[in-house]
Amino acid sequence: MTLFHGSNPLKTKSKIGTKKAKKNEPHSRSLTSDISHQPGPEKPIAVILGESPMVEVFAELCTAHGYRVAAALNNTPTGIDMIRDIPAQASVAIELTNLDLELKKKNLERLSGAGSPSMPILSSSITVTATEQSLWIERRHRLLGIAAFPTLLAKPLMEVAPTIFSPKETVEAAAYFFQTLGIGTEIVQDRIGMVIPRILCRLVNEALFAVMEDHAAPQDIDKAVQIGIGLPAGLIGWAERIGWSQICAVLDAIYNDTHEERYRAAPLLKHMALTGNWWNKQV
Repeated sequence: MTLFHGSNPLKTKSKIGTKKAKKNEPHSRSLTSDISHQPGPEKPIAVILGESPMVEVFAELCTAHGYRVAAALNNTPTGIDMIRDIPAQASVAIELTNLDLELKKKNLERLSGAGSPSMPILSSSITVTATEQSLWIERRHRLLGIAAFPTLLAKPLMEVAPTIFSPKETVEAAAYFFQTLGIGTEIVQDRIGMVIPRILCRLVNEALFAVMEDHAAPQDIDKAVQIGIGLPAGLIGWAERIGWSQICAVLDAIYNDTHEERYRAAPLLKHMALTGNWWNKQV
């Protein structure tokens, strides 16, 4: 039984299509009937909304694995099949906004009101929990959190955070979708920052504290990390690829959630997020 509309031939052993809807699960029947739809001649459609460069990266990945992509960036026009309306036959929707939560909410409301009643909505959940996001929309069972972070989207593993409203059908549909992209999934708790982004942002933050306190220059920290633990770009170099504002947003969100000092963003990190420039050109 295939889980998505489209031509992907992958199968699953799940018994999703045979599960009967319960009276207290009004979403079950529409969800199971849609994701068990038999494949047709058309390519499955992935709808992607959110921030650059994550939209472009994920759109390229989906296209390379047989999906037709309908995408839109938050602020800048994109050449990737720009959309005004969400295709009714879309197989999956992905929302990739971490910085502007008001815009993220509008994107999710737009996705919630479009597509089939069972189209999974996979939303970046590193600056706001998936459960909170699900409260913004109708058909809350459709939404799952994912650890969408620049430089991590095309990695072989994706963290997935179910909400308190997520049935197993939506979780299985998400796992199937990532499987078609050659990506495995790992279920994690629905917490801000999730796992890898949280760890990575803390490491970058500590590196910037070290720079501020004159323990080491940025290039020396990167050299030590490259040689000592084999991280090719180094922490500072990797942070520049991720984007300082992305790292700062994750740490601020975790700090506001936990009030733990270990997540307080270094003043230098806040400076970099605002300006993108080192405060001292000599370092």
